[in-house]
Amino acid sequence: MAKVKKRNKIKLISNEPVDFTLLITVFILLGLGIITVLSASSPTALAETGDSYRYLYKQGISAIIGIVIMFFASKFDYHILQKQYKLIYGICIALLLSVSFIGVSSGGAKRWINLGFTTFQPSELAKVGVIIFYSAWLTKNKERLKEFKIGFIYPFAMLIPVIVIVLGLQTHFSATLVMVMLVSILMVMAGTKILHFVFVGVPTAIAGIVGIFTLGEGFRLQRLITFLDPWQDITGSGWQIIQSLYAIGSGGLFGVGLGDSKQKYLYIPEPHNDFIFSVLAEELGFVGCAFVIILFAIFVWRGIVISMKAPDMFGSLVAVGITSMIGIQVLINIAVVTSSMPVTGMALPFFSYGGTALIIILASVGILLNISRSRKKI
Repeated sequence: MAKVKKRNKIKLISNEPVDFTLLITVFILLGLGIITVLSASSPTALAETGDSYRYLYKQGISAIIGIVIMFFASKFDYHILQKQYKLIYGICIALLLSVSFIGVSSGGAKRWINLGFTTFQPSELAKVGVIIFYSAWLTKNKERLKEFKIGFIYPFAMLIPVIVIVLGLQTHFSATLVMVMLVSILMVMAGTKILHFVFVGVPTAIAGIVGIFTLGEGFRLQRLITFLDPWQDITGSGWQIIQSLYAIGSGGLFGVGLGDSKQKYLYIPEPHNDFIFSVLAEELGFVGCAFVIILFAIFVWRGIVISMKAPDMFGSLVAVGITSMIGIQVLINIAVVTSSMPVTGMALPFFSYGGTALIIILASVGILLNISRSRKKI
């Protein structure tokens, strides 16, 4: 009998049904993303490697690996993550620090670790690690979150090491922005007083952003200047965003047709990465863009529902965090490619080329599906 009780203490495998609407939405987004990567990357891949399908192969392999991990993540009891939240935080810090010693550079930034067969970007994993760590910590201290010290100062103090590493050593402003926003959302959802953000958080954030753009490295200030007037340097700093706007404008209502984008032919730099939405807009037009945005809206809706129906505070916060992580990245990416905010180097989830990001996003979706298995009726 003792063995039976021990076996039932932690439920490793769950056979309860997942949120089917979320699952189907994810597969539609993933399918559209792979098709768009093929279309957007083929000219660049041909020019660089002589094989138009090179990036498609890599993205396809990453998608398969991600789906397998998503399946297993949806099965294992997510409470295991809650028990190991300190270890997860430590691993994220260690991986972020390792970039400074064994990392490789690309595009002037040192953010990747070369694994031989592929490259790995620790900051992508750190986003999920931060969500798990803060969800567990806030749950543990839920009775004292109204206090200024415990509910506001401590959470941001614990985030400082991550910010210093990611922003200071890796010059990765977009990842820093996402993590600060994620932590803020989790704190508010957990019970931190909003007045603490109004009177302390917002002024501090404004001062920090101003300092980053004015006192930091020159390229950030240049991005701000380019955002205000991209046409002041058409062939230089304004080139990418101007070509993006040309692509979006050329798409019209129904687009020029799948695979028929002109701007992807070495006009938009690396069109399969951060500016892939521009190619999508050119080829599928306003209707295609609206369809994709609706799919992301459905994803966010189902994530919120899963959070509301989660059986405990930890599951609810993790669901909110993962949903917010996807939603924030979508909003920033679309804002950047439409010149609604300065360029930050933010990928579009499920669409932008990148094995690390795709695998981790799908793994995160697996955790979200895992929580949906334990949903309660409301």
